[in-house]
Amino acid sequence: MGENTYRAAQQAGGLLPGLDGGPEITALTADSRAVRPGALFAALPGMAHDGRDFIPAAVAAGAVAVLAPEGTPADIVPAGVTLIADANPRRQLALIAGNFHGTQPATIAAITGTNGKTSVATFLRQIWRHLDEKAASMGTLGVSSGVPELDSGPALTTADPVALHKTLAGLAGHGIDHLAMEASSHGLDQYRLDGVRLSAAALTNISRDHLDYHKTPEAYRRAKLRLFEELLPEGAVAVACHEAPDQERVAAIAVRRRLKFTTYGIEAGDIYCPRAEITGTGWQLTLSVGGQTIDTQFPLPARFQLLNALCALALAIGCGADPKAAAAALPGLQPVPGRMEVAARLENGAAAIVDFAHTPDALRTVLTALRPFVTGRLVVLFGCGGDRDAGKRMVTVSYTHLRAHETSKQE
Repeated sequence: MGENTYRAAQQAGGLLPGLDGGPEITALTADSRAVRPGALFAALPGMAHDGRDFIPAAVAAGAVAVLAPEGTPADIVPAGVTLIADANPRRQLALIAGNFHGTQPATIAAITGTNGKTSVATFLRQIWRHLDEKAASMGTLGVSSGVPELDSGPALTTADPVALHKTLAGLAGHGIDHLAMEASSHGLDQYRLDGVRLSAAALTNISRDHLDYHKTPEAYRRAKLRLFEELLPEGAVAVACHEAPDQERVAAIAVRRRLKFTTYGIEAGDIYCPRAEITGTGWQLTLSVGGQTIDTQFPLPARFQLLNALCALALAIGCGADPKAAAAALPGLQPVPGRMEVAARLENGAAAIVDFAHTPDALRTVLTALRPFVTGRLVVLFGCGGDRDAGKRMVTVSYTHLRAHETSKQE
């Protein structure tokens, strides 16, 4: 049997009742247009469409099994096609995908939070590579592994579970044994990360975002915290920023679920900086890590980037890295493109800085970081495109007015 096929009842760990001795599944998809003969089609309910409306098209294309919500009528599929009805088909699809593709990198760390996910994942990949680990990162910027056939450009922060587990298997197959991945609130709420075998997870911060989808701040927060509440296995590492109010909730979850809890921060935390002196090119640091004192440097001047680097360091150490060896990677860390990036120098000598900040808190943090370096005027141009959570626009405007001389908002 090929690596992309399996006899469902034997290799899916009982996840597909009703297929014992039944058809061999050769592919998984939630897109009826991608169905090929032998596929399992997941007919998932969506915000705009109900996947069950596409079952006839999937069957016509060769689907031999259909995964659908509980209560789906059995006669929705013809004879010879197996219907698997499940109370949570999204989660079931993710678990099936994990079993279908099988292999994953041995060490996987997931990062969630409103801001900082991409930078933390990128920094963690760089730290691991400094330690001679075969490492990759995955998230908003796509996949960065050094394997051309696997690397991709910008994508969903958290891929759909079928694509995600296929990528995990591909990374493992190419010898990648360490992965830093972003975990979005959408991905967590939609069970896309279920079935991923996590070693560690981190929470950077939680502030207003995605209320068009989650509706309330508490629902958004619950989606983020699900990473710790349900996905991290007992004994795994949970990391949170000491400065973030929600670290107390992560700490409580860690106690209840027997996770190894670690905090990081600049002034305080299990990993912190007794000395943090900013220079024109970055930071001179003394780190306190588990009783050790380590002198090092960090090349990016923004305070929030130092916090992101400390988060990555905490994850690396939590996953088994030697603290001193991991900290030695900090001076060489490179920023993520589009994050506090100097895009140009104007004729008058002013720097044009580009940043991905798209939430009120993120823009406030960026402007606060820039302010000490501005000797003249600070001019801000920011965009609020689309119709997602339009209520955050005026909050964002209020933050820019407090920290800039001129503001221009583009919609």
